[in-house]
Amino acid sequence: MDHEELGAWLRLTLTPGVGNGAARRLLARFGLPQAIFQQSEAALQQCVTNAQARALCEIPAAWQALWDTTAQWLFGADPGRPSRTIVTLGDVRYPQALLDTEDPPLMLYLTGPEHLLAHQPFPSDRCLAVVGSRNPTAQGAETARLFARSLHGAGLTIVSGLALGVDAAAHEGALDASVADASAAATIAVVGTGLDRVYPRKNLDLARRIAARGLLVSEYPLGTPPLAPNFPKRNRIISGLSQGTLVVEAALASGSLITARMAVEQGREVFAIPGSIHAPQSRGCHALIRQGAKLVESAQDVLEELRLPATTVPGLPDMPAERDGAAVELPHTESEPENNPVLAALGFDPLGLDALVARTGMDTASLQVMLLELELAGSVARLPGGLFQRLVRG
Repeated sequence: MDHEELGAWLRLTLTPGVGNGAARRLLARFGLPQAIFQQSEAALQQCVTNAQARALCEIPAAWQALWDTTAQWLFGADPGRPSRTIVTLGDVRYPQALLDTEDPPLMLYLTGPEHLLAHQPFPSDRCLAVVGSRNPTAQGAETARLFARSLHGAGLTIVSGLALGVDAAAHEGALDASVADASAAATIAVVGTGLDRVYPRKNLDLARRIAARGLLVSEYPLGTPPLAPNFPKRNRIISGLSQGTLVVEAALASGSLITARMAVEQGREVFAIPGSIHAPQSRGCHALIRQGAKLVESAQDVLEELRLPATTVPGLPDMPAERDGAAVELPHTESEPENNPVLAALGFDPLGLDALVARTGMDTASLQVMLLELELAGSVARLPGGLFQRLVRG
């Protein structure tokens, strides 16, 4: 893309009142954006409204500044930064999966390794979205990490939204299994801001790691702050890029359920991991299962449903041994349930101290000491509300 073509695309996206639908009609009628802006108002009125045609004949006030900023971001010399590119609708690198959706974005800003950006950044048929709560249980975050690690080990690129919680854990799991210079992205983070910003700032280091072995993707112009409406809107890209969406933990009113609904509307598969009936973070997954989402207990369940062979990516480290098909196993230590009465009493649901006292028959002081030891060993997590939960780690 040259400087002039970039300016025309930016002008099209900035024109007030001209959304993606109107812009696609204009592109289908006149070709590239440069040709659109060479038309008379009367010619434009043949495929858009009078108000839209008038707006297209005027240069948006913010256009020149955005053009300069974007050109510097795209073409500026900075040897230390990751590679960057912009893929527009009609570019041969534009993902076919998004073209098949109802509302494909006009432009995608990308940051990632040069060898990925130069050819086909997006895997054609081996992407899976992994989404869930921003405030997961400790076990929920670990489950997301383990599933993402195993699924990337089977050759899938993990797509998520760089949010705190399950999203971050999914990205990290894929990166754990990634290798340098792989032919496909380990993970794709679709963000709700411009790519010159990272939100939340807590995930800045994670974003840098993704840019080294995966892709950061946004449809929003540089400088776009974290505006609330942008995050549910970007979810259609997360689901649209993917063959299916796996929901790990989600409340009944959550962005993850929006992503799942969009996946259904796009004809994609939806998977959900069941959880405790006592955990609010599990209710969204249970609702999805009641509505027809596939209940999954292992990474293999997802691969079988998508009819994908479990082909390990060359050079990946071995995945942990599977137990009942899931890429998780309990630590073989003195914390095993047959040897540790507290873990046996805990089970896998969150439990309060009083209930544990009743189940174990231990005095409160001794029980608190043992819980602290298990917490330090990574076998138990302390949850809000004075609850404890046993952890399964790979």
